[in-house]
Amino acid sequence: MRHLLTGTLCLIVLAGAPGAPVAAYQLGAAPLQDRPDARTAAPLVPADYVIGPEDVLSIVFWREKDLSADVVVRPDGKISLPLLKDLQAAGLSPEQLTEALVKAAAKYVSQPNATVMVKEINSRKVFVVGQVAKPGTFALAGDMSVVQLIALAGDVLEYAKSTRITIVRQEAGTEHRFPFNYKDVLKGKHIAQNIRLKPGDTVIVP
Repeated sequence: MRHLLTGTLCLIVLAGAPGAPVAAYQLGAAPLQDRPDARTAAPLVPADYVIGPEDVLSIVFWREKDLSADVVVRPDGKISLPLLKDLQAAGLSPEQLTEALVKAAAKYVSQPNATVMVKEINSRKVFVVGQVAKPGTFALAGDMSVVQLIALAGDVLEYAKSTRITIVRQEAGTEHRFPFNYKDVLKGKHIAQNIRLKPGDTVIVP
C-alpha cells in the first residue's frame, strides 16, 4: 500500500551533465518508480541560490499532469501554471516555492505532491569588461572564482595590466572594490584574492 508523507520535505541531490536539471525539491514522498527520473540531473544548486528572472524550472505534481509544466520565470518574477495561474517565484528558494505550490494546489486537488526542479540558472550573472578575449556577461550557475571567470572570457589579452585587475561588487547600495593580481595568483601567491564571485560582480581588466 502506498502512503503519501505529506509535509515532509525531501531534497533530491542529482548529478549529471551541464544543461540538465540541477536539483529537485519535493513535498511528500512518492514511490520511487513514480518519481520524476533523476538520472539526467546536474549538480546541486549553490547553497545561497534563490530563484530569479529567466531561470527555467520544471514543476511536477505527482499524478496531476494537468498542473505540471516547464516554466521560465518572467521579468516580473512570476511563473504561470495551468489552473494555478500566476505565482511569485523570484526571491524564493526552491523549497519555499515548493511549499507555495502545494498550498495553492490544495484548493483543487487532495494531498498535492509537488516537485520543483531547477533546470537552468540564468538569473545569476557576472560581468567581465576590458582587456580579455571575450568581454561580456556570464552565467553564475555555481561557485566560480575570478580565475575561472577570466578563463571563460578567453584569458587576458597580451597588453592587459593583469596585475591591476579589480572586482567591483554592489552590496546594500554600497560599492566594494577588491584588487586582483592575476600573475601572482597563477604563480600560487596571495591566492586569497582569488575570491568566490557573487551575482552582479564585475571584473575589470585594464
